[in-house]
Amino acid sequence: MKKNSTLALFSALIAFTAFSCSSDDNKPGDNTGGVDTGKTKYIITATTGASGVADYLLTADDISTGTISTNGNGVEQDGTYRYYITAQNNFFSLLYGQGNPGAVTTYNLNAEGKLVKKSNFQAETVHVFAAVNKDILTVKVPRSGDASIAMMFKIDAEKSLITGQAQQDTKKLAGNGERAFFTWATQVGDKVFMPYMSIKGDGVDNFGTVNPDSTWVAVYNYPELKLEKVIKDNRTSYLGAYFTNGLIQDENGDAYGFSGAIATSNNVLVSKKHSAVVKIKKGTTEFDQSYFFDVEEKSGGYKISSSSYISNGKVLLVMFGNAGKNNGAAKLAVADVYNQTFKWVTNVPETITFATTRYNITTEDGNSSVIGINTPDGNWIYSINGSTGVAVRGMKVEGGQITAIAKLKY
Repeated sequence: MKKNSTLALFSALIAFTAFSCSSDDNKPGDNTGGVDTGKTKYIITATTGASGVADYLLTADDISTGTISTNGNGVEQDGTYRYYITAQNNFFSLLYGQGNPGAVTTYNLNAEGKLVKKSNFQAETVHVFAAVNKDILTVKVPRSGDASIAMMFKIDAEKSLITGQAQQDTKKLAGNGERAFFTWATQVGDKVFMPYMSIKGDGVDNFGTVNPDSTWVAVYNYPELKLEKVIKDNRTSYLGAYFTNGLIQDENGDAYGFSGAIATSNNVLVSKKHSAVVKIKKGTTEFDQSYFFDVEEKSGGYKISSSSYISNGKVLLVMFGNAGKNNGAAKLAVADVYNQTFKWVTNVPETITFATTRYNITTEDGNSSVIGINTPDGNWIYSINGSTGVAVRGMKVEGGQITAIAKLKY
């Protein structure tokens, strides 16, 4: 692969995954916003892209049709770079403070279905946030300089309070002269699995590595967050990516990891392994050596950018080719990790500038993934069937690009 092709591929992947994660965090939990009427309301976040303007929170009863706009509607967020997670029927908006502490704002729905602010508090700017039991686990991960201690915080998702914290020396965890950088965290059984990449963190090539083709998952008990072991493999590269979940747990309790094989050194793609899916069987803390799903081969040379679990082994993937494949643009696909099959999603726009695979939901029957797709011609909400791979266009969002979709009960 030529150098200019690898750079184009890596740049596209980083740009696209900067806001791309699993839908598991957005499944509604126990109702804590008053009397449960059995009703559901959708939350659509959209950004205008204007300097100093953050996302708007829009609400709708039905997202399968119609149009909604940020013009004169919604709740404007304070500050730019907001990230979202839903837990215990509360909607959390986290401000990325560029290294400084940022606000964590909690919303829920009142009895009339109106989105109301429940609480607001300051917390460390974090790079990982995931629902674990009735908490939100957040992790602040250092990437350069003398600092090597990752800080883990437990937030009670019902009370919106920090209830505990733990530390991890990332240099000690890596144990190879580099440092571990957690890509995300996933509850697997009663433990927390945290995949990480090995990075130089030298201030010059922070996310570069001399260990591009290995996979690591740190296993922590919960709620103590004590490290139990590191699961290792060398058949592909690290799982997930910066700010991107790469590990899901299915209904059977098995865990599947998704690797883009995009590790770099000095901004040059150096991974020699294929983009693939690996498996950790329920109740084990080892990779299943009998399982290896070579997605790059099945897709004709494309790499996984982000993944979002639908149900029954079906996973929605955002894929990228190099500069010679589709000009490095994003394509959507559905993979069946049980049968190791792959199909491209049909009936979607030819040019996709962004898809909300980090913040999306599944339909009530669990058969489809509901995501926001932004294009040069407009922004719409789509439902993508996990069995057929066919997309159906729904609500149009005007006045801003879609950044997240969630739902709450009231």
